[in-house]
Amino acid sequence: MREEKTRKNLLPALIGVISLVAVAVWQFYVFVTFKDETGLVDVQGGRLHLWVAVGLGLLACIAAFLILSVFLRHDRSDEMHITSQPS
Repeated sequence: MREEKTRKNLLPALIGVISLVAVAVWQFYVFVTFKDETGLVDVQGGRLHLWVAVGLGLLACIAAFLILSVFLRHDRSDEMHITSQPS
C-alpha cells in the first residue's frame, strides 16, 4: 500500500522538479542575454538573474535527490536473516 502511495506522489514531485529546472534555465538565459539601456549585452547587469538561476538549480538538485531517496528506498518489511553454519 505504501508503494502505491509513493507512486501516486511521484508524478507531481517530478513535475515540480522539472518546473524548478525550467525556471532556473530561463533565469540563466535572461542573465546571459541581459541588455542595458543602449541595447548592448551587459554581463554585470543581470547578476540577480544568475543568483536566482543558481539557487533554483541547487534547490532542484536537492529536491531530486530527496525524491529519489524516498522512491528507491528498500522495503523495510523485507528482512534478510543471516545465520552462521554450526561449527
